[in-house]
Amino acid sequence: MPFEDRVGLTPDQLERLEAVLAGHHMLQDVVRWRMVSDIITQDEYSLDVIVAWDDGLFLVYDTT
Repeated sequence: MPFEDRVGLTPDQLERLEAVLAGHHMLQDVVRWRMVSDIITQDEYSLDVIVAWDDGLFLVYDTT
């Protein structure tokens, strides 16, 4: 799953995140991995799904 580092993660954090994202192919994988913190509706077709990660950081999954 492609991702964009917008906070300047350390090489260790990037490696751990890449390992996690390798198993995420659909939203169902994300929900089974961690509890969703929030869902923000962008429009009738798009949602942002927010999940708490490590070190006080959050991942935002853009879904369509």
